[in-house]
Amino acid sequence: MTQNQYVIRRKLNILELGETLGNISEACRKLGVSRQHHYDIKSAIEEEGLEGLLEKSRKAPRFANRVSPEIEQKVLDYSLEFPTQGQKRVANELKKQGIQISDGGIRSIWLRHNLQIASLRLKRLEKWAAENESILTESQVQALEQAKEEKEAHGEIETPHPGFLLGQDTYYVGYIKGVGKIYQQTAIDTHSNVGFAKVYSDKTALVAADFLNNKVLPFFDAQNMALLRILTDRGTEYCGRTETHPYQLFLHLSGIEHSRTKVRHPQTNGSTERLNQTIQNEFYKVAFRKKLYKSIEEIQSDLDSFMQYYNNDRTNQGKHCQGRTPMQTFEDGRPLYQQYVFENSEEGKTAA
Repeated sequence: MTQNQYVIRRKLNILELGETLGNISEACRKLGVSRQHHYDIKSAIEEEGLEGLLEKSRKAPRFANRVSPEIEQKVLDYSLEFPTQGQKRVANELKKQGIQISDGGIRSIWLRHNLQIASLRLKRLEKWAAENESILTESQVQALEQAKEEKEAHGEIETPHPGFLLGQDTYYVGYIKGVGKIYQQTAIDTHSNVGFAKVYSDKTALVAADFLNNKVLPFFDAQNMALLRILTDRGTEYCGRTETHPYQLFLHLSGIEHSRTKVRHPQTNGSTERLNQTIQNEFYKVAFRKKLYKSIEEIQSDLDSFMQYYNNDRTNQGKHCQGRTPMQTFEDGRPLYQQYVFENSEEGKTAA
């Protein structure tokens, strides 16, 4: 029995059961259909015969207001050229070129291609530039530079390998009775999220330099890696004249480049801020409720134990970690360090 024959037979059974029982309502109840369905079948047979019982084919959906493929492509091309412009601006600019399309039409095209926000259009431009290796227009260069600045302003700094950039910050822990004011020098490798922390009784340039000399540089030396660059805020412990400022002088003698956060944008150093928050929530809030500290040395001893756990055992959800521990991420980044630092420097020497 074909599908069409089955459909016709089933519908005829509804009519036949009604005639057999002499009660249409009872027949429809037994078969689980409505009385209207019974009458529709009966009318179809009277008007078209058995052919009227077959399923009617549905017409293909019609896209009433969809723009032509040519216009859609022009919108996509324009959005690649000017990815930061909004839908209304794009519609007005295209009208100057003789292309009539509303700002709502622009948004519909963006939605179909997942380009509805500027960050998505910028990602498309970055991907296109990487794949084509073409010369970018001035507007495209400006758009990419602006996107990079916005990322850095929100703590999204591109760090291709461990040792590329260290974020450093001064964090005020609080006043501890019997100990006094406690400040913490915090640092983090922004690629692997390996962290460092040491507590002090004040915040000065000497303290900031001592932290690097005591905690940070010995770690990178042990890993046979060079620390290339440090990012700090514009606090007095970090900024000053190289000749007279202990921290600046230490960086100069160590061959480390110094970058500073944007003015009034402390979130530029977002990785370090997040590490401060992690230490505050997972160490200090617990430790100060369990133990009465009498000296900075006692606090440092427990802080060292926590940082050991943080770096080696605690999983991290950072951009490069993705569920690995910071030290696992650091070790996995060694080939990247070799590629960017050693191989590139050797190529430079060969070219020279």
